Amino acid sequence: MTTDDARTSWDGIYAARPVATDPRPNVRLTERVTGLPPGDALELGCGEGGDTLWLARQGWRVTAVDVSAVAVERLTTLARSLGLGDRVTAERHDLGATFPESPEGTEGFEGGFDLVTAHYLHTPYDLDRAAVLRRAAHALRPGGRLLVVDHGSTAPWSWNQDPDAYYPSPQEVAEGLALDPATWTIERADAPRRIATGPDGTTAEVTDHVLVIVRRTA
Repeated sequence: MTTDDARTSWDGIYAARPVATDPRPNVRLTERVTGLPPGDALELGCGEGGDTLWLARQGWRVTAVDVSAVAVERLTTLARSLGLGDRVTAERHDLGATFPESPEGTEGFEGGFDLVTAHYLHTPYDLDRAAVLRRAAHALRPGGRLLVVDHGSTAPWSWNQDPDAYYPSPQEVAEGLALDPATWTIERADAPRRIATGPDGTTAEVTDHVLVIVRRTA
């Protein structure tokens, strides 16, 4: 499937949803980031913007990216309406082809973010996810964190109901990034459970795969 297929599909998915006026942040974000000094953050796959807006409210300057122009435009409008427009920059990117610039105005490889988050960055379309996350790790400043949260189980409302679906462990994801341990270190790699609520209001216990990688300061 092509990049155009992915853009068209995700635009259609978001356009079919009501405009979110108060999107909620992911619990794995709030539990890990609460207490960190705010700085420059990058969210990969921002969707409706719950994580981005929460970070902005905590004082972070956030670059939010998504493949869907509909999602990006809606988040830009919502951030402005909430008085957060000066802290949120939403951009459309196909992460397999382009990557946002760092706050210093250089490509992400230069290391300009204090936090990069990627929650449930799963897609049925072609994407070299390991390459994207590796680039995200390089986009960190020394002392910065990469927070990757993946599905560790199939929710009843998931688009992927394949009974044979395989969910790589956080350790496997980290190994796939092939980062130099002299520069990056794993701070957390576990599989906590929680009760999640689906789009129709139903609830179910799900497993998250949580990986936190820190770029060393020296």
